Amino acid sequence: MPEIRMGRHTIETSNTDKIMFPDEGITKGDLIDYYKKIAGTMMKYLEGRPVSMHRFPDGITGEDFYQKEVPDYFPDWIHTVSVKVKEGGKQDQVTIENAATLIYLANQACITPHVWLSKSDHLDRPDRMIFDLDPPDDDFDAVRHGARAFRDLLDELGLQSFVMTTGSRGLHVLVPLDGKQDFDTVREFASDAARLLADRNPKRFTTESRKNKRRGRLFLDYLRNSYAQTAVPPYAARARGGAPVAAPLDWDEVGSANLSPRKYTIKNIFRRLSRKEDPWSGMMRHASSLKEPRKRLDNLVSGED
Repeated sequence: MPEIRMGRHTIETSNTDKIMFPDEGITKGDLIDYYKKIAGTMMKYLEGRPVSMHRFPDGITGEDFYQKEVPDYFPDWIHTVSVKVKEGGKQDQVTIENAATLIYLANQACITPHVWLSKSDHLDRPDRMIFDLDPPDDDFDAVRHGARAFRDLLDELGLQSFVMTTGSRGLHVLVPLDGKQDFDTVREFASDAARLLADRNPKRFTTESRKNKRRGRLFLDYLRNSYAQTAVPPYAARARGGAPVAAPLDWDEVGSANLSPRKYTIKNIFRRLSRKEDPWSGMMRHASSLKEPRKRLDNLVSGED
């Protein structure tokens, strides 16, 4: 089997000619090569975060599954963290601490490593807050509008926000946090911010989680802001036709007529990065507490009641 040497670690790859994306003829070897090349840009969004592995043993047209608990056969150099589970017990999950681990997971047919919003040293305190915007009836213009509306509201609250295509159907709006608030506090803030935005424009937006009650409005999804929930990290590949990737954007790119949630792929993302610095590269310099924004949000809510 071909071997890949990354630092002190050797990964024995297998079935590298297996087709993962049939329409494009992209193989598992191509996926491994992508993650090997993107690791230098991607690792800062992965390090220390428990992973839920979305695996496709027979490519995107075959059966898939999510795997959280680390298998017994994973090598002992792969870092893990013990996390609480709903049943009251604990399980060990992978954390991607180096490029070798990212490549190892790709060799396990993990197309997308979904990651926690918190790190292993403070599992109950997220350092990011996220809003997931998926289009109603594939109306991407509604997603653009929703993302910009969130940005404006977060600006009012004194919070810096960042935007990313998901590589699937919509956009993520993310706020970097200082990691001092627990999940309950962050989730309550996210819920209240989303509800305020929906109240300001009830014809366009809703916080109704049930699809049959949305009536064509954009769902302002704040529900990922909970313990053990995950989100796709920047530059992760997605199991969709074309092999798209999640791609950080500058805010002025959201209005581009050429933008789509799957515009960037494992084949063209490096051309973008050769011309443009990663738009999220300095994101954590803007990490914020929610204490003052909470006061501003309460004032806005009470003033609009």
